[in-house]
Amino acid sequence: MSSVAASTTMSPAASGAESTGLKICDLIRSSITNSALQKPLIAFEYYPPKTEAGVVNLKKRFASMAQQKPLYIDVTWGAGGSTSDLTLDLCVQAKQDFGLEPNMHLTCTNMDIAKITGGLEGAKNAGIRNIVALRGDPPAGEEKWEATKGGFTCALDLVKHIRKEYQDYFCLSVAGYPEGHPTVIKDVEEGRVLTDSESKRVVYTTKDDGTTQLQVCFDEDYTKELVYLKEKCDAGADLIITQMFFDCDVMVQFIKDCRSVGITVPIIPGIMMISNYSGFKRMLGFCKTRVPADVSERVESLKDDKEGLKLYGVEFAKQVSTKLLENGIEVLHYYTLNYEGPVTKCLQALGRANEIVPVNKE
Repeated sequence: MSSVAASTTMSPAASGAESTGLKICDLIRSSITNSALQKPLIAFEYYPPKTEAGVVNLKKRFASMAQQKPLYIDVTWGAGGSTSDLTLDLCVQAKQDFGLEPNMHLTCTNMDIAKITGGLEGAKNAGIRNIVALRGDPPAGEEKWEATKGGFTCALDLVKHIRKEYQDYFCLSVAGYPEGHPTVIKDVEEGRVLTDSESKRVVYTTKDDGTTQLQVCFDEDYTKELVYLKEKCDAGADLIITQMFFDCDVMVQFIKDCRSVGITVPIIPGIMMISNYSGFKRMLGFCKTRVPADVSERVESLKDDKEGLKLYGVEFAKQVSTKLLENGIEVLHYYTLNYEGPVTKCLQALGRANEIVPVNKE
């Protein structure tokens, strides 16, 4: 894909980004004394659009949302590098044109080492110093994930490779799953008694016949998940960014469990805005995420009230953000879905939003 060039008015640097960027882990460590970092610390995640018009609109989001001074932004990576050129382009432009600190996703899905090296070299040559190292989801239309010939089998392999080849140049983020990875969330057989910890993680799924299926990451698998996450940190991961969640108690417990096994790196919760009923249901089916009964009932009551659901989404995101801050969370990471309005309204409700100054674009 060709480079997406833009003529822009430079926005003030959100976190001091220059020709060579700054590492997120260093920024977090300096946040207590660094007055340039607005509190609470926030981050935005975007995905590469499929159309040129979408790219143009996303650049407008960068220009406007940069004024909220996020600590960093994430740009996701398509399976097999399907959006790799655009992902890198967007990260470079976010950095150079808008003073944002990019955290570029990189996955193992259908990626041989040559493709991975290309992505890492492109980031380094652009002065980007933050990478999210992921296994990645199966390609579209495939249910099972399989390693490509000459590639890596998991995120741990990718972390080890980056540390071996690039030492400490990159700040590496890895994924954390508060309820367990979707692949190890299993059906609860009728008659099985859940432990207290399993009961707090259980996911309720509505089947095609309208009945409810209980699913959970059983304690044995959950323990294995924590061990693997610690392996990624011991191999060189600097940060953990979590899967979306809707039960704040599950997130708080996940952080306690991580600390109990010796994980010491910052854990950054991924906050998903509730703004669209069909999208909300689709995400739940894909991620197998637990939704508290009161949240589920409220969403169902508003499924035909688009504006009412958006207002509730902002209210809920504020509640989650506030509780996380009260529990000592350092950074709030918002999955924007490339929209500005819901996240900005949440920040306004938190008293964190800055006034938006119009930025002229060609």
